[in-house]
Amino acid sequence: MKHIFGPVTSRRYGLSLGVDLSVPKTCSFNCSFCQIGPTPQTSVTRTAQPPIQDILAELHQWLKSKEPADFITAAGSGEPTLHLHFSEVLRFARNEARCRSLLLSNGSLFSLPEVRQDAALADVVKISLHAWDQHSFESISRPHPSLCFDAIIEGYRQFRLDFKGQIDLEVFIVPGINDTPDQVRKIANIAASFHPDTIMLNTAVRPPADNSVTRCPQTHLRLLAHLFTPVAQAVGDEPAASFPDLKPEVLLELVSRHPASLRFLSTGFKKPEQEIRALLDSLASSSKLRIAEHQGELWVFPQ
Repeated sequence: MKHIFGPVTSRRYGLSLGVDLSVPKTCSFNCSFCQIGPTPQTSVTRTAQPPIQDILAELHQWLKSKEPADFITAAGSGEPTLHLHFSEVLRFARNEARCRSLLLSNGSLFSLPEVRQDAALADVVKISLHAWDQHSFESISRPHPSLCFDAIIEGYRQFRLDFKGQIDLEVFIVPGINDTPDQVRKIANIAASFHPDTIMLNTAVRPPADNSVTRCPQTHLRLLAHLFTPVAQAVGDEPAASFPDLKPEVLLELVSRHPASLRFLSTGFKKPEQEIRALLDSLASSSKLRIAEHQGELWVFPQ
């Protein structure tokens, strides 16, 4: 499959089938902490690529397999709301797959009424907030020059007024940029103005786009969590996951979208690290992926 991946199991959303709505890597942000790597050129131009017919064809093919899923997730290797027809994935989940839908968005286009209207078709919408003003927004998210922090936040407030589903908020903590209690309290005050149902604090567990970005200690993350209402969940560690049988094509598909640690793969495939490493070495020797060390752990990246 070119556009869909999984289903995989996560602590937060159960069994989730991912739908990649982006041409890698198309995004409105160039976040310093992004696990997918730098954005070659930020964009706010909404397009119809990849063709929605191709994506829906793969979803129908998956539906025939009768594989179970709790969520169909609009996500991928960029910002899904940049696709003009991302709502078709949400409609497919509701009308044909008859399972819940999840939109994973950086929220950059929520100032647009049409994006908010389409996003409201999801059962759960996960958006982000890592800053408290335009300057901090530019420092952390490195957005397209046209994007205005205040307009995005007003879009969140309008979305909350109209949307009856669940809003999950992710706040990414970058030490030295947005990790002091005063800074996080400002973020928390803004979050309170649009009333997210859940809040998750995250930090650089996977290798970030900018190598200078470091991980926030878990103890500090837990302290910051109490500045939010409701109290945030300090994520910090890679979510638990469960993958299909260990096969080269399955492993390559997985790491093609997100770098993964050897420990994470061993847990997900329920195989000893030595067995995973042997397969990784074989794939690396044929230039299908690459292996590197990050913060004392072995990580696997797409070639």
